Amino acid sequence: MSAYRTIVVGTDGSDSSLKAVDKAASLAADAGAKLVIACAYYPADPKDIEAAQDTLREDAYQITGSAPTFEILRTARERAQAAGAQDIVERAVVGAPVDSLLALIDEVSADLLVIGNRGLNTLTGRLLGSVPSDAARKSTSDVLIVHTVR
Repeated sequence: MSAYRTIVVGTDGSDSSLKAVDKAASLAADAGAKLVIACAYYPADPKDIEAAQDTLREDAYQITGSAPTFEILRTARERAQAAGAQDIVERAVVGAPVDSLLALIDEVSADLLVIGNRGLNTLTGRLLGSVPSDAARKSTSDVLIVHTVR
C-alpha cells in the first residue's frame, strides 16, 4: 500500500468528529501527508435559526452559519497539531456534508477521506442514510470510518 499524500477529514465540532480529526492527523503525521480539515455549513437566515434550533436541539450548532465553523476549524487544527500533523489546511465549505466533502476530495485530489461513525448505527441512519455510509458509498477515494461512537 502506498502512503497517502492528501487526507481530508470532516468535522462538525462534535466529540465524535474530533476523534476522527485525531485519527486523520495521526495518519497524516505518519505518512507526511497534507491534512485538509473540512467543516460544511449552511448559510442561515437569522429568522430561520431560532425555529431550526428548536427542532435540532443538540445538533443546532450545525445550522448557525459560518461563524461557528471557523471556531470548529480552529479547534480541529489545534487537535491535529497536537497529534503531529504538520501540513494542515482548513476549509469551510458551504452545503450538505456529504456533497461538500466529496467535492473537496476531487478539488484537492485527496486519496483518503476520514470520518467518524456518528449516525451510522442509528435508526435514522439506517432508514435515511448517514454521512459515513453515504460518503463511503459515493467517494472516489479510500474512506476510513473511525469508530468514535459505540
